[in-house]
Amino acid sequence: MRSALAPLTPGERPWPVKVSVAVALVLGVTNLILFLAGARPRVGGQQPHLAEILVFSGLMLMCAAGMWSMRYWAVLGFQTLLAIGLLGFCLALVRVSSVVWGAVCVLVIAGGGFLFYKLVRILSRLQLPAPPGR
Repeated sequence: MRSALAPLTPGERPWPVKVSVAVALVLGVTNLILFLAGARPRVGGQQPHLAEILVFSGLMLMCAAGMWSMRYWAVLGFQTLLAIGLLGFCLALVRVSSVVWGAVCVLVIAGGGFLFYKLVRILSRLQLPAPPGR
């Protein structure tokens, strides 16, 4: 089945990749800006430290740059982080306390799941580098 897929041409960026780059940029930059502006959310009862914010923001920005360059590792890494985030929203859906929060969870799960599904085909069209010795 994969052999029937045409590889991506140089410079081709399908819309799921563009959306993923935008999502990664927005998450990385917004997280860093909010922290520097003084917003201190509580995660698991504790406030995150600057190092944790920098790691997450750096990871998102690195994924965005790698996906824009159409790197296999970046798309696969973003899919992994997307899947972890979707699982988190599924678990949050179990404990919703309002209709608004429930709607937000459902929208994120639906949108993120659709994006994940679309990235699978893109990932299969990306060409892996040849293994050493070939």
